[in-house]
Amino acid sequence: MKAKSKKFLYSYLNCESPTGFEVEGQKIWLDYIKQFTDDYFTDTYGSAAAIINPDAKYKVVIEAHCDEISWFVNYISKEGYIHVIRNGGSDYVIAPSKRAKIHGENGMVPAVFGWPAIHVREKREEGGKMDVETVVLDCGAGTDKEANKMGVQVGSVVTFDDQLMELNKKYLVGRALDNRIGGFMIAEVARMIKQNKVKIPFGLYVTNAVQEEIGLRGAEMIAHRIKPDLAIITDVCHDTTAPGYNKIKQGDLHAGKGPVLSFAPAVHNNVLKMLFDVAGKKKIDYQRSALSRFSGTDTDAFAYSNEGVASALISLPLKYMHTTVEMVALKDIENVIRLMYEFLIQLKAGHDFRYIK
Repeated sequence: MKAKSKKFLYSYLNCESPTGFEVEGQKIWLDYIKQFTDDYFTDTYGSAAAIINPDAKYKVVIEAHCDEISWFVNYISKEGYIHVIRNGGSDYVIAPSKRAKIHGENGMVPAVFGWPAIHVREKREEGGKMDVETVVLDCGAGTDKEANKMGVQVGSVVTFDDQLMELNKKYLVGRALDNRIGGFMIAEVARMIKQNKVKIPFGLYVTNAVQEEIGLRGAEMIAHRIKPDLAIITDVCHDTTAPGYNKIKQGDLHAGKGPVLSFAPAVHNNVLKMLFDVAGKKKIDYQRSALSRFSGTDTDAFAYSNEGVASALISLPLKYMHTTVEMVALKDIENVIRLMYEFLIQLKAGHDFRYIK
């Protein structure tokens, strides 16, 4: 990985970008990708598209989402303890004993998710129920008024305080790989097109959407604005070799064995076939997956927009989704980038993916 790319990767992934509050992460992403593209725009809620050949009639999107799961402050007790609710698919189970950042009105407020000692919990016979959904934040305030004075208010967003790391020179680990790693990958595709001096014959909209974690909302909005002819979405999927997965129900997918190409109603079979063909010709390892009804990714939002957009999904196998230790293989990141790049440079402007012509 090039030094500048790695610097961008760590800066972008370590930045907090919770759903509904993605602006700082989007600024970092745009600052990096603008050097490789001709133009860009952002929409009302913060989704961004950096464009190569903005005047071209035929429009192709490669897309990821930039938001991460988080929490909202929902109630502050008179003793200063802070109760939260989920913003997206946050998991109460992993919160106890974690360090956190409260994005307060006066700036960042450090805090911890407190939890009673194991021997206290085991001996508890009376008193209030103590389960993971009653976990509380402690920012060191002794009263609700003191917490308010520190800038903590109902509605303040909360993220975990964790940073990116590598394991065994093979894996990347951190929070929010779902799916800011996708934003990194699509930016690298733009970099390769620029640095290899490839002249693509269509408009390429490298798109980083907000608010995927609460229902694909950002993709819905920006898809209607771009009105693309083709969309290739990248997101993460489960590495089902990790404990707790049922391969019969969830497929047999491995981090390190290549990008995952999925069959689903929203995935256009002709686009998928072209991806298979490109992967085969360029000797890029890939895996196959089947998804029931909905993909659960921004693929659905693009496919069903603007009277239908030919769309496909390239997924990155990931362990421990929606935790602070999400894990992906460095080799898979490289191959997702390469597959998107090789697909784009062989694509002809005006390609008609319709089933019936």
